[in-house]
Amino acid sequence: MKKKWYDYLWIGELLYWVLGLCNILFAWLGMLFFTIPLLVALIGGSKAYCNRYCGRGQLLSLLGQKLSRNAPPPRFLRTRWFRYSFLAFFMVMFGLMLRSTYMVFAGAPLRQAVTLLWVFKLPWNWAQVDMVAPWIAQFAFGFYGVMLTSTVLGLVTMALFRPRSWCVYCPMGTMTQGVCMLKQKKEDGGCGGEGQKDCGAAAASRQ
Repeated sequence: MKKKWYDYLWIGELLYWVLGLCNILFAWLGMLFFTIPLLVALIGGSKAYCNRYCGRGQLLSLLGQKLSRNAPPPRFLRTRWFRYSFLAFFMVMFGLMLRSTYMVFAGAPLRQAVTLLWVFKLPWNWAQVDMVAPWIAQFAFGFYGVMLTSTVLGLVTMALFRPRSWCVYCPMGTMTQGVCMLKQKKEDGGCGGEGQKDCGAAAASRQ
């Protein structure tokens, strides 16, 4: 089957990490990974981004061909209580990151560290951030840590279970699914347009 342009979006995922290592300020580009899925869900009423355009999902699929045990993920990962609890926890951590950014904006000293798994602080002293306001740099450090944490979790579940097991409980996937379900109540034929097919594909990925 001939590949389409969006089958190569995994390159963008890799490029994000390389750019972030070169200059932490590129971490701001990660906001695209937050806003685009929500816009696709809000405007199109589907999970098309998760099923077609997610570079991380594509990268996990590629790596999983060699590194995954290809075992079914635990059932609790697919439960609503776990997915929404994990989303709530993730959003709390994101809120704390924003709080740290505000504190630097208010005059607190910049902390040049990337936090992995919400606990481990990785020194990032080589970053050149003098050209921007401290709070802009603080957000970059925090956001890169959020993205790095979710990627590590994705790699761990890829290795232990099926390649895209992260997609089962991905916070962005949970949010876009919630939007899709709200749209479904208002529109006939699933989640609008191609949304029915996209939502079906999303459900199949959790099997």
